[in-house]
Amino acid sequence: LFHEGLALPENERDPALAKLLGKVPYLNGGLFEEHDLERGNAAIEIPDEAFAKVFAFFDAYQWHLDDRPLREDNEINPDVLGHIFEKYINQKQMGAYYTKEDITDYIGRNTIVPFLFDRARKACPVAFAPEGGVWRLLRDDPERYIYAAARRGMDRELPPEIAAGLDDVSRRGGWNEPAAPEYALPTETWREHVARRRRYEEARAKLAAGEAASIDDLITLNLDIEQFARDAIAESEGPELVRAFQQALGKVSILDPTCGSGAFLFAAVHVLEPLYLACLEAMRGFLGDVERSPRRRRPEYLSDFRKTLENVAAHPSERYFILKSIVVENLYGVDIMQEAVEICKLRLFLKLVAQLESREQIEPLPDIDFNIRAGNTLVGFTSLDEIREAFATDGGGQRRMLYREEEEALKRIEEKAKDADDIFRIFREMQTEQGMDAGELAESKRKLRERLDGLREELDRHLAGEYGIEAEDETAYAKWREGHQPFHWFVEFYGIVRGGGFDVVIGNPPYVEHRKAKDDYGIKGYATQSCGNLYAFVLERSYEILRRGGHMGMIVQLSLSCTERMAPIQDTCLGLSSDIWFAHFDDRPGKLFDGLQHIRATIMLSRKGSNKNRRTCSTAYIRWRSEMRPWLFDSQTFADIDSHLEILRGSIPKIGHDLGSQTVRKIAAYSSLGNSLQRSRAEPSRAEPSR
Repeated sequence: LFHEGLALPENERDPALAKLLGKVPYLNGGLFEEHDLERGNAAIEIPDEAFAKVFAFFDAYQWHLDDRPLREDNEINPDVLGHIFEKYINQKQMGAYYTKEDITDYIGRNTIVPFLFDRARKACPVAFAPEGGVWRLLRDDPERYIYAAARRGMDRELPPEIAAGLDDVSRRGGWNEPAAPEYALPTETWREHVARRRRYEEARAKLAAGEAASIDDLITLNLDIEQFARDAIAESEGPELVRAFQQALGKVSILDPTCGSGAFLFAAVHVLEPLYLACLEAMRGFLGDVERSPRRRRPEYLSDFRKTLENVAAHPSERYFILKSIVVENLYGVDIMQEAVEICKLRLFLKLVAQLESREQIEPLPDIDFNIRAGNTLVGFTSLDEIREAFATDGGGQRRMLYREEEEALKRIEEKAKDADDIFRIFREMQTEQGMDAGELAESKRKLRERLDGLREELDRHLAGEYGIEAEDETAYAKWREGHQPFHWFVEFYGIVRGGGFDVVIGNPPYVEHRKAKDDYGIKGYATQSCGNLYAFVLERSYEILRRGGHMGMIVQLSLSCTERMAPIQDTCLGLSSDIWFAHFDDRPGKLFDGLQHIRATIMLSRKGSNKNRRTCSTAYIRWRSEMRPWLFDSQTFADIDSHLEILRGSIPKIGHDLGSQTVRKIAAYSSLGNSLQRSRAEPSRAEPSR
């Protein structure tokens, strides 16, 4: 059923088997091909009784392919696979936690959408001019882009007894009482409501006055960036902007370097799918305008729109085709655990299959074995320069000139990597073709696997020498390789890395002290090594493989922003960012990670670039009750803190509003208080990282 049924087209199946199986669709996807265990153990036999027990166990549950809310204990949807896997990870003390959708969606939209806007602006600058059509959307209807959480109660006048305290502090006696339900967010007091009202009025005034004229302003003001993106496409005054967005969507590369079961990659799908649909609708609109217009156009006018729509129409299910394109063209993930990679791919496959309403709509699943890969993000070569450095450094760490044969070896490695990438590109293009040849696809995959395996082996042997392991000592080398699981970014994603790096990097890296992982693997060459926690190393590696102008979004421990030990990774983030935002969350009384204790968190959003005119923004240290969770991310606020970063070594000031920022400036202006702040900065911090 699997190897010769679902994995082979109907015309390639043995007639006797085809008669036995009946009308079984060809699904491909790499999911049903022989596993390494099967290829290496041809005589393996599992009795039917074992399968009967498995099927009986599965039959006790109600299985759903869609994302419906689960009402009974025996119901399962694809998301449950992620929850189960993360619990398994936690049991293994790997420091990975299941990241809820509100976190992944917040990080996804505030990294992916800004990158797409940056790309579209370069391709169609006229639309983004100060008086262009894009920013006019904000001026014409500011309310549309302010989240409902921020707008709640703003259509009502304040009660007289509360309004009386706006200008008279002595009349604020009731401000600490709970605000009336028709005004308030859950648990909100009148004082908090008044503060939210002021922020709302300030944001609305800025939008109406045209003072928000960059995508960064939407992040800082915490506006509905996804709605803005959809409207920018739908309201485009000319086809150039739609074309710019469509091309950006087709090429954007999104990576989770510690992907687990794929929570952040699913968030990327949630962001990208509506934008794909918006572009298709806009294309149809422009082509419809051409057909209705009496004006004669050249035949090639909007031919790219027509070709795109014809390609989509050739597929039985438009939504399936869009999601398949996203999975194949845009998503990449790496995880050290093979189980994580398999579950991530399975969940993406289930997401695709859930779109189909009939057998006639079934298309082969994409094969994403080379998009979602197993390996150690922290161990391996990221560039040809790193490989050259390894060649040119002797066992004592001394530099030397390369021998001629070493230069030739480097050249061969690059040529092989380019050759493998060419095959990967062809293999990926075949995934979205209607009626692709299964044999050609399988042959392309075989060639790609052979080339990558050869390159991995060659680079692993060079890297082992960096760790003092002689590759000729097969026992020591095999043990080192199994423990370190090296992942060579330069080879695995040659085209992306060679082209400058990934466009967007998002994720939730493991919160584990490196000393706990040292028995499995060591790391070398990290500027953040003294930080001692794996998440710091993942952040550093992510900046290495992120393109200049690319966007990063990570949720990590709060220690990133409040301990001197983390100063090296703070310096890395601040030094490599042209814009950076920090949002800080306590775990009392509400917490971002349910069921876990003392996981205080910082979400960092960053655009990689020159820090010469960097904008650094921060929220306050956010404490909230669980009832507030649905409105948490839509109601947070940022303040500019760049001028306050020198207050205390190892600390990102947690201010979050302009009043606090102004207060710090006034304190620093007085010599005695300012000197006190500077002395505090010079003293060693005694704060320990949150555990």
